[in-house]
Amino acid sequence: MVWQQIYDPLGSIGLSALLASVPVVVMLAALAFFHVKAHVAAILALVSALLIAVFGFHMPAEMATDAAVFGAVNGLVPIGWIVLNIIFLHRLTTENGSFKVLQDSIAGITDDRRLQLLLIAFCFGAFFEGAAGFGTPVAVTGAVLIGLGFSPLAASGLALIANTAPVAYGALGTPIITLAKVTGLDEMLLSAMVGRQLPFFSLIVPFWLIWAFAGRKGMLQIWPAILVAGGSFAIAQFAVSNYHGPMLVDVIASLVSMASLIGFLKFWKPQQVWTSAKLVGHDDDGEARPEVADLPQKHEAAAVRRAWMPWVVLTVFVFIWGLPEFKKAVDTVPVLENGQAVLDAKGLPKVTGNSFVAPVFKFETIHDKIEKVPPVVPKVKKEEAAYKLNWVTTTGSGIFLSAILAGLLMGYGPLQLARQYGKTIWMVRYSLATIVAMLSLGYLTRFSGIDATLGLAFAFTGVFYPFFGTFLGWLGVALTGSDTASNVLFGGLQRTTAEQLGLSPVLMAAANTSGGVMGKMIDAQSIVVASTATHWYGHEGEILRYVFFHSVALASLMGVFITLQAYVWPFTAMIPH
Repeated sequence: MVWQQIYDPLGSIGLSALLASVPVVVMLAALAFFHVKAHVAAILALVSALLIAVFGFHMPAEMATDAAVFGAVNGLVPIGWIVLNIIFLHRLTTENGSFKVLQDSIAGITDDRRLQLLLIAFCFGAFFEGAAGFGTPVAVTGAVLIGLGFSPLAASGLALIANTAPVAYGALGTPIITLAKVTGLDEMLLSAMVGRQLPFFSLIVPFWLIWAFAGRKGMLQIWPAILVAGGSFAIAQFAVSNYHGPMLVDVIASLVSMASLIGFLKFWKPQQVWTSAKLVGHDDDGEARPEVADLPQKHEAAAVRRAWMPWVVLTVFVFIWGLPEFKKAVDTVPVLENGQAVLDAKGLPKVTGNSFVAPVFKFETIHDKIEKVPPVVPKVKKEEAAYKLNWVTTTGSGIFLSAILAGLLMGYGPLQLARQYGKTIWMVRYSLATIVAMLSLGYLTRFSGIDATLGLAFAFTGVFYPFFGTFLGWLGVALTGSDTASNVLFGGLQRTTAEQLGLSPVLMAAANTSGGVMGKMIDAQSIVVASTATHWYGHEGEILRYVFFHSVALASLMGVFITLQAYVWPFTAMIPH
């Protein structure tokens, strides 16, 4: 049985969009206003989505159930697997005291909390976004910030705000590469277009980050350092995206930014050192102020090297695991015929999937049985539902191996590691349940066409489409937790709508991924990762309320900028051809 998605079941795109928005409203309202636990809110949203998919959008019940299960297994691996193992590594370093030494060494670079935040959340986080993505940067930086003395809300919310500008080029350019595939547009053109949008925000976001933490006066006191960090990142981001491609944009830009900031701090210091780790407006008296803090303890160089060792090991593993060459070498085997390698048209050896390290499981009820139809896609397209369990090359496995190796080097025995791992699983059990439910919701909305209905409502905005099309990308990431998934959902729709309205398809496809980065801070998956990393379970609603304004405000600014690029010279000259 083949089922075609229905995008206007109520005969009015406005009413159908209102119906489609119910699961999102249920989840956000439960989290932000009714203070429901995140895993309960996600389950409530999933149940409402199942009912709407079956009875509102006429999706066969068995297909709807399988779509939810398909999302659940994708929630466990790769997302849940990453979160579990990064928390495991953090637990190991905390238990043996090396994390305290790491904190002191960072404070040795600067004891100003604003500069520590800039270095860790923006620069260091961007590297992990570029190398791995999928929640890794928020998990790492949230854990480090909480260890440096930041409050749970500050560590969670600020890690989410900082993890915006790098997202479009995350996981070695995966969102851009995927966008090129689903739209049929040139990958280099898309990389260049996004590289002519995001650098402006890479310059803004560090200022915004420090303003959110320390207020306007606190931000202005260190504006030279913020300019160095953001400016160097923006320049490198533009150069690499326009003249090299999408893969190494974040990795190179983050390293350039980190080196520039550390070098700048060698000869520049703020006049007033801010040692408070509290957010503006969240102190007992409602006013942020510098506080007297204990000076960081001095440690021998050997102790500092041992403290950094687990994180260096993690960085190496994450980078290797992110390389396409590594994934291809492990996940595929050459095609042989009579003992000889079969060559393709270019003379290169043909490869096929390695069924042992990357088995593929097809959900037969929905695999190639659900069709997307125009105007969401140019022509009828079957949806695949094949789950590839690349248990060796998934990023979480690299983090797991790095944690085991680092644990052994730190002096843990096998039984101690096993005991700590069991404690970590118990610690993150509710977070894993939330991630599973959230991915179930995201996949169900995708396979039922609920998300496409919301997208079509945006497409009816006419001349204002560049602004609202940017918010379509924002919505996609808020729903799915992934810029890549948002590009898969709405990339084709962006191109089709742009061509119908006489806009540049390259511009609007890029707007989808650039607008999407601002939705990263409010998606439930990222919020759960942040609350888990900071051990602030049950407070996901508070985190959402804190970051929501920042997300909408930055997305609005991006929408205005995209509109200028669509209609106003000299911004229109920025579109590559």
